Amino acid sequence: MALVYPLNLLTGFPGWTPDFELVSRQEQSRVAGGRTYVKDLGSPLWHMKAQTTSLSPNVLDGWQARLNALENGLQTFLGWKTSRGFPIAYPKGSWPTGASFNGIGTVGVINANRKAISASGFPVGFKFSVGDFVQIGAYDLHQVMEAATTGQFEIRPHLWPGVAAGAALKVVKPSCLMAIIPGSVTATAEAETGRGAITFEALEAR
Repeated sequence: MALVYPLNLLTGFPGWTPDFELVSRQEQSRVAGGRTYVKDLGSPLWHMKAQTTSLSPNVLDGWQARLNALENGLQTFLGWKTSRGFPIAYPKGSWPTGASFNGIGTVGVINANRKAISASGFPVGFKFSVGDFVQIGAYDLHQVMEAATTGQFEIRPHLWPGVAAGAALKVVKPSCLMAIIPGSVTATAEAETGRGAITFEALEAR
């Protein structure tokens, strides 16, 4: 059976993504008075560093193979911050309405500034916390900038072009398309035991 891309790489990943942050695409200019002026050249992209725990030789080889399937950045996978697979207020999906909610609603109102939205189709009183991640549509990943239960709340990055009210809004393992940064995969193993760890970096691929 052929592999299907994007790979669902991080489900069952034996480690964590300690660094998951936005990388700005900006031009900067500092004037004589000390002020640095910044100009956006495009919306920021998500950057991730991943690291496994110490793995047995067989598990290490298996994960090296999975990463090799990404062909040094040619293929894509679903990337998310592994410590934020669920909203802060609802660890492991402990929703206020129980299992009847699947973690997916829709975008309600979109502010004219394109950086604030409201949510629709969520349980009454659902809490969005600062630091939560949400996925809009197929692969647009955003982070919540202000706490909210009703009304609008800001997110970053700003909404991508074409996003409209009614788009799917997902809070379970919210992810984006990512590709391995070429040359970033490293695997180290102990000569005595064969145990080792893998690290790699990835960047959002739009």
